[in-house]
Amino acid sequence: MDNPVPPRAAGPGPRRRDRHGRGMRGPIAPPQVPLAASRADAFADLVQDSVERLERRWPQLAEMDFMVLEVPRLDGADGPWNDEAVPLGGTIPARDGRRARVVVYRRPVEIRTKGRDERAALVHEVVVEQVAELLGLTPETVDPRYGED
Repeated sequence: MDNPVPPRAAGPGPRRRDRHGRGMRGPIAPPQVPLAASRADAFADLVQDSVERLERRWPQLAEMDFMVLEVPRLDGADGPWNDEAVPLGGTIPARDGRRARVVVYRRPVEIRTKGRDERAALVHEVVVEQVAELLGLTPETVDPRYGED
């Protein structure tokens, strides 16, 4: 064996296989399948569904921004909160040319729910409560089905 095969030079091109020769790992599911959506994306979709449901009755919601944040800040605009009352949502009134904002906190809502249906119901309740606060109305006025289950 006079002529050993020289190892292939690692060039700038893409790797075709991993170091064990089995091939590169790909995604578990294609992007169009719900499994491929992250929990944060699925939660944002729940908030968007709730907003669209309310916009049919209240067109002025198009003038508001709806946001999803992971957790509330300890030194939030509503004042500090304690361990007994972690907020599920909040509002930021319109001022200085900025639009009013409704914020839903993802992690506190997820911790309080077990399944997707329960999570969707709680998200809708939080959105209704925050919109009612911004509009100066009761939640039952914003959504007549509020509190039913």
